[in-house]
Formats: sequence, structure tokens, C-alpha cells
Amino acid sequence: KSNNSKARTRSWISRSNGDMLVTALMHSSGGIESGLGVLLVVSIAATTIVVRRRTALGLAAFATIMILLQQFYAGLESHKQSSYPIAGFLGVTYFATAILVYALAKRIRESEALAKKRGIDLANLAQLTEHIIQRMQTGVLVVDHQGVVRLINEAAAQMLSINPNTKELSLSYLSAALAAQWRHWQDHTDYNPEAIHLAQSHLDIMPRFARISDSPEGGTLIFLQDMAALAQQAQQLQLASLGRLTASIAHEIRNPLGAISHAGQLLAESVHIDKNDIRLTQIILDHSQRLNTIVENVMSVSRRRPSNVELFALLPFLQRFVTDYTGGQNVDKNSFAIEVNPADMQVRFDASHLQQILVNLCDNALRHRQPVKENPAVILRAGYTTKQATRPHLDVIDNGPGVSAEVLVHLFEPFFTTNVQGSGLGLYISRELAEANQAHLNYISSNVPQGIFRLTFQDPRRQFE
Repeated sequence: KSNNSKARTRSWISRSNGDMLVTALMHSSGGIESGLGVLLVVSIAATTIVVRRRTALGLAAFATIMILLQQFYAGLESHKQSSYPIAGFLGVTYFATAILVYALAKRIRESEALAKKRGIDLANLAQLTEHIIQRMQTGVLVVDHQGVVRLINEAAAQMLSINPNTKELSLSYLSAALAAQWRHWQDHTDYNPEAIHLAQSHLDIMPRFARISDSPEGGTLIFLQDMAALAQQAQQLQLASLGRLTASIAHEIRNPLGAISHAGQLLAESVHIDKNDIRLTQIILDHSQRLNTIVENVMSVSRRRPSNVELFALLPFLQRFVTDYTGGQNVDKNSFAIEVNPADMQVRFDASHLQQILVNLCDNALRHRQPVKENPAVILRAGYTTKQATRPHLDVIDNGPGVSAEVLVHLFEPFFTTNVQGSGLGLYISRELAEANQAHLNYISSNVPQGIFRLTFQDPRRQFE
């Protein structure tokens, strides 16, 4: 404020000096009749724009006094009738100019302040919008009419495995299938998009398209929805229905099942039973136990608690798992090999769910292993598919014969098994647990005789919806 006051004072002094020079020039040019007094109007108007109202009126008064003094001095010199009416008219003009210009300048300053405030609000709104878009779990793309990407948020960049700061990329370069659906949607706006599998990130996404403007040259807003989140919601509904079903049939099945099992045990202990019938009682007990296991597995799925997702290092977790698993299953620890690259890899998952998935997969691997001593029976290998990939994966590899194409079609279906002693729910439950953590469990076909189950985790940088 002090600097502004000094600046106004210097401006007022310079303008006053200018007024005196104009007055002197007018006096030497023949007095007020020369018309040079009009120059003071311009001086007052220019000064009023940048000074306060009191200063502007003071400058107008000073100019008026200077004109009157000049007119008085001219009258003393010439002894003629002075043009005091003209001098008075100029004084009124000076004051009117100061008042009108000040009012106009005030309106301009208010408009400027309002425009500046609106500019700040718009800038803040733009930053807020960009922040929201970048933090959205749904992928957002903006492409122009030529299919060039103009805006991409972090979620979409992670889905497409690209740098979010990359600009001027073609949509067809990011995903040929997405570009094909976008072009088809442009020609048929009632087209319902289909899910797309992204090989680079091992994601299934559902695109949605919306026009930014009505102009044909306008851009298109593309939303990319991760199907894992939708599958998780569908799974919750499925588990709720399954929970109600198992709750209603558990009592009806387990009570008769317990009676059958107990009767089989009593029959096997009877002294009157023929030795040839003991095998039949063993069949009753074995299948009763198997049916009870199936009921227990179904109930464990329906009663499973919600995912308690956390971020943790994968290598220490796998080391603890192998130690606990081999100790509990009485398996040689050398039958397992752990390979994690990079060693500090982190995953976002429910640790108890991951434990259960690995138990099921390792049981399956050991069940189908080949008696080869020089190689580990099970390899736990974690890493990234490519250098640009952001989603880590964990492969459970065994040295078994692999899965045939006929079995692969039904591999993750409930109650499907190739083992007469199995329940057919292990792989199904494992996939359900993976979907509950927005991950994917798949079987990878390979040219070598081995089985590879791949668990693809969610991007650890993303929060769960």
C-alpha cells in the first residue's frame, strides 16, 4: 500500500507539473482563446484512470485554478474584458471529465477484478477436474475425430500399459480392438460395445463411448471399465444366493449323511458281518467322507468373509508359505523353488485368500507331479509379462503332463474333477477368491509337458473400488 501511495503521489506531481506547462504554453499562445486548455481534459482523463477519486478531483480543481489564474493574469496585462465564462466552462469540463472517467475506470477495474477472480476459479475448477479424472478408477480417454488420443487418465494408462504422460498416440496403436469398436460406434451410435481382452495387461475391459459435442468434428469420450470390478460385484450377489442355498440344505444333507456314516461304522464293527462285505462298508465311509468334504467346501465359499486387501512384499510371503506348507504336508522343502523378479515386488491382495489359493494350486501340482529328482516339483515364479506391464503375476508351475484341451474347457467349473477322490471345487474356489481381489486366475497352455497356473494381480498402485 505504501508503494502504491508513493506511485500515486509521483503521478499527481508529474501531472500537476504538466498542467502548469500547458497553462504557460496557453498563455504564451494568446490565452484561453487559443484552445490549448482542451489538452488538460486529456491529461485529467488519463490521470483519473490510475488515481483515487479524491486525487482526481484535486487535479481537476488544480487545473481549474490554473486556468482562472492565467485568465486573471491575462486580463491584468491586456486591460481587456477577460473570457471568464470560457474559463468557467473549462473548469466544469475538467470536473465532469474527472467524475465520469473515474466512474468508468472503477467499472473497468471491477470488471477486471471479477474476470481475474473468474479466471482463478476456472483454473481451480480445471485442476480439480483433472485431479478427479486422474484419480478415477474408471479409465478415461479423449480422442479427436481422427482417433488421436488427446487426454488419458492414470487408470486408462495402467489398463493399456502406457505412460500417462504420453501424448499424440493413435487409438489403433493402443488397442486395435478398441479402435475398431470406436469406428463402428461412430457409424452406428446405437451400437452396444463388447468386452475387450487386453493382452498387454491381461485385463478384460468394457468400453463406453460418448460424444463431447454434436459436431462431426468433435471428440469422443471413452470410458474403460475393468471387468474384474464388475465380476467382483456379480460374485458377491452369487455368493449371497449360494449362502442362502447352503444354509437351507446343510441341515437336510449333513444329518442324514452323519447317520449313514455312523451306520457304516457300526456295520463294519459288527461281528456278524461277512468278511466280503467289509469292502462295501469302506465304500460307504469313503463316499460319505467325500460328500461331507463337498458340503464343507461349498459352505466355506458361501460363508467367506469379505476381502481384507493389503499391500505386502511377495517374496517374504512365498518363503513363509513354502515353510508352512512343506511342514504341514510333510513334503521335502527342496521340492519347491521360488523365483521373484524384481525381488522387492509388492502385490495388493488378501493374504489369507492368497494362502488358500496357493494351497489349492500346490496340492494340485503335487498330485500331478512326475518323479523327476533333478528338478523341483513346484516352481513359484513371479514377475511382469513385459517391461511396460504394471500388473504383477505369480505362476505356479509343476512338472506334470499338463492339461488337455478337452479338460481345459471345464477346468474351473465347480464339481469338475479328473480325480475320483477330489471334490472338484479347489480350482473353482481359487478363481472365486482371485476375483474377490480383482485378480485373474488362468491356466497357460505351453508347448512343454508341464502345468502353469497364472495368478495376475491387480495393479498395486490402484485402490480397490
